[in-house]
Amino acid sequence: MKIAIGSDHNAFELKEELRTYMIDKGFEVVDYGCYSCEAVDYPDVSFRVGNDIKTGIVDRGVLVCGTGIGVAIAAGKVPGIRAALCHDTYSAERAQLSNNAQIITMGAKIIGSEVAKKVLEAYLNVQFEGGASARKIQQISDQEEAYLKQESR
Repeated sequence: MKIAIGSDHNAFELKEELRTYMIDKGFEVVDYGCYSCEAVDYPDVSFRVGNDIKTGIVDRGVLVCGTGIGVAIAAGKVPGIRAALCHDTYSAERAQLSNNAQIITMGAKIIGSEVAKKVLEAYLNVQFEGGASARKIQQISDQEEAYLKQESR
């Protein structure tokens, strides 16, 4: 599985730890930045990760900022992308199993690196299998399509 990872400057150190953790677990990881603690705007990173998931360049994404909220909101603006803010293993697992979230987000000022690794592992170790949740995901996708059609008129 090919995983995108990105952050803003507030979460650079956590991003680096999670990147190394995933590589050690055998995942192919693509780093979308940032690459230091110098200030960057998280929307740019989030949009690039979302777009590359949408086009199939990467399979899933991990985005981190100070709270995880900003990157979740920004990534969710990419049509077809579902980003889930998770700070516990149960939510991370359900983000994939119930919501087929392509991106998990976390806040470096909220969660420690060891817990973040466990949350990430819970997310990456499960696959969306559809079932009753598929109908709900389709409803979300249909509504998004309807909004996009209205805007293009």
